[in-house]
Amino acid sequence: MSRALKLAAVAGAALLARRALRGRIARSPLWPLPALDTPVSGHSPRRWLPALITSCTEPADGVLMLTLGSPELPPWTPGAHVDVQLPSGLVRQYSLCGDPADTGRYTIAIRLIEDGRGGSREAHAQLVEGAELPVRPPRNRFGLVPSSSYVFVAGGIGITPILPMLREATAAGADWTLLYGGRSRSSMPFTAELAAYGSRVTLVPEDEAGLPDLSALGATTPGTLVYCCGPAPLMNAVREAAPPTTAVHLERFTATTPTTATSRPFTVELHRSGRTIEVAAGETTLAAVRRELPDTPYSCEQGFCGTCQHRVLAGEVDHRDTLLTDQEREDSMLLCVSRAQDDHLVLDL
Repeated sequence: MSRALKLAAVAGAALLARRALRGRIARSPLWPLPALDTPVSGHSPRRWLPALITSCTEPADGVLMLTLGSPELPPWTPGAHVDVQLPSGLVRQYSLCGDPADTGRYTIAIRLIEDGRGGSREAHAQLVEGAELPVRPPRNRFGLVPSSSYVFVAGGIGITPILPMLREATAAGADWTLLYGGRSRSSMPFTAELAAYGSRVTLVPEDEAGLPDLSALGATTPGTLVYCCGPAPLMNAVREAAPPTTAVHLERFTATTPTTATSRPFTVELHRSGRTIEVAAGETTLAAVRRELPDTPYSCEQGFCGTCQHRVLAGEVDHRDTLLTDQEREDSMLLCVSRAQDDHLVLDL
């Protein structure tokens, strides 16, 4: 073989090796790494997974239920939710309400909220059978802790993360009850499936029976775990009604603290960009950062999805999210709701 051919062969092999390495890096859960030029989020980015809408039904008034299919969908556990990328690019979070044993398929249900931020309106108007709907791998901060006894409380579309919990608790032989409230019987999804559980389930349509009676929570036996998902007033009432020694698990998809409550101005140094910005008392850290770095990712703007999580290099953070663990709060923050504890923060941006 001539010298020129040998050199070409070596160069070609090196090129293929570099491409293979780049592919492995891009698929790594640790990508991008802190030493690289790309701004680093405080959590490991999760790649979008292609999925196809294989079924589109309406299990209740104003509720769209979608079944998504793909061989790439990872396993999940009851209480998990996924990020969904709508056709416009909006990212929203929905609880998985299918069967974890049904591999290769996810089921989500979306309540139409006319006066919401637009995600549910877009989903109801544009998502149809056969359309592509990218999702990120599931996250679970509402996992079902093993127990011999549970009390489940759901309000409206809050039944979605609870439904697979009922199946798991039943399979484990646990004793459980469900109190399920909604505006009307016709607006409450999955009532037909819940009927199979008989007297374990109590339905409380508000137009027929008023608000759910939570007084029985006060007599919860020791060791019983309480799980609740629904509107904030319901979850607050459940926490107040349960005995102080009872473990109450809540799934929130709304902020618990207004982003501008007891807020004051501060400065943020963008370490990688070499710029310092002012954050006014009436604006979020995210809004101020996006003035300088408009491509900074975000989604919920309420402190529960984690899309805008970034590393904090210096300064004390006033954490106002409902997502991060104590360990994560040591060196990161959610820009959409959290602020500086004092006058200055340094971000890895």
